[in-house]
Amino acid sequence: MSTMTYSVIDEAPYGKFHRKLVLLSSGGPFLDGYILGNIGVVIVGIQNQLHLTSTELGLVGAAALIGLFIGGLGFGRLTDVIGRKLMYTLDLAALLLGSVLCLFVQEGWQLIALRLILGIAIGADYPIATAMLSEWLPRRERGRCMGLLMAWWFIGASAAYVVGYLFVQVLGDDAWRWVLASAAVPALLIMVARHDTPESPRWLISNGHREQARLNITDALGREPSEVELDLLAEQETPTGMNFWSSFKKPYGKRTLFVTLFWTFQIIPLFALYTFGPTILEAFNMSEDSLLGSLLISLVFLVGLVPAIKLIDRVGRRPLIIWSFALMIVPLVVLGLVPNASIPIVVTCFCLYALFSGGPSILEWAYPTELFPTEIRGTAVGIATSASRIGAAVGTYLLPISLDHLGLETTMLLGAGITVLGLLVSIAWAPETKGRSLQEAAGLGHLEPRAVDTNAY
Repeated sequence: MSTMTYSVIDEAPYGKFHRKLVLLSSGGPFLDGYILGNIGVVIVGIQNQLHLTSTELGLVGAAALIGLFIGGLGFGRLTDVIGRKLMYTLDLAALLLGSVLCLFVQEGWQLIALRLILGIAIGADYPIATAMLSEWLPRRERGRCMGLLMAWWFIGASAAYVVGYLFVQVLGDDAWRWVLASAAVPALLIMVARHDTPESPRWLISNGHREQARLNITDALGREPSEVELDLLAEQETPTGMNFWSSFKKPYGKRTLFVTLFWTFQIIPLFALYTFGPTILEAFNMSEDSLLGSLLISLVFLVGLVPAIKLIDRVGRRPLIIWSFALMIVPLVVLGLVPNASIPIVVTCFCLYALFSGGPSILEWAYPTELFPTEIRGTAVGIATSASRIGAAVGTYLLPISLDHLGLETTMLLGAGITVLGLLVSIAWAPETKGRSLQEAAGLGHLEPRAVDTNAY
């Protein structure tokens, strides 16, 4: 009897260990969404108490995104060098401490500094969690599970609106410190739960730790891999001396550019809408219901992931991202052309944008982990995360200024134009990785599947 020689990890049954790892890896995206979302809920209270200038207000919104740039760029490479496991918990300790310190903020610069620190920790978790999870997942479940990570981002953002709304109802403008500090609770729980997560066997074997890789696979998957299976995994993960700069050279430079650009063009309008959702809705004459409206939009972002998660391994990555970008343009154009639209039309357009954004949102997590080999996977995810956050930070910083000086109509049309750029980049460069192993998707196609004797196992 023979079988195709995908690795023991690629062909492993999806089981209890994988479900737990998906949940634990989702902790970072949950906190990401929660921390980036909660600032929008309480920005009015912060402004009323700290009396921020328009520049300071923009920096409060953009500081976490700037931190994401620093964290992704620095810690992405670090996780490739020292491994995934250690950084998998340390970044959460920084999130815990930074959130608690928000209770003691008295001036605008202190809040900006803490949001920067929180952003660095969040940026670190992007390459750590995605690399760890993708390197353990069976190939047939990878797209769906990476999509679930993004779902937890929106769950976190929705939770931030719920918690923030309840605090604001009770404490009014005084609620903002407690809303920002509340992220410490899930950070502590996730940090404790992650402490015994096994190191990625792909990283271990590519760094010469074959025996530890064997032990981790045995403990996680419930059976000891044979020497043949370890040999195959070692062949697939043979180190080639790649470093940070390999992400910018052939054959990976073009992939780095694609991931960076589509992620940037997706995230500029999305983060701006998230961070200043209540402010934008107030501009549409929805001041009394701005927080509830933002919660509704946040929940629709989450709902929009459901069809995308179902489609990613059916229709494939390329059709999903192209059609999603195309459909996202429509509601932004309507909002731009009809700034005095009725409240139902405004809410419908925001919800349609949120619904259509599901495809690119889950591919923010799937594509970077699939298109690069183990040696530079964390590095590449970190680079893409960091580069996309430059645009997101600039967009978030400029959004309130744009609303003041250019008006609502032009601001919405600018968002539509940025989304058009995302569509064009996807049409030109989006690859198809459906059903492929990590090695095949990363372009290591010289390891062709071949028949082997399964009795050797």
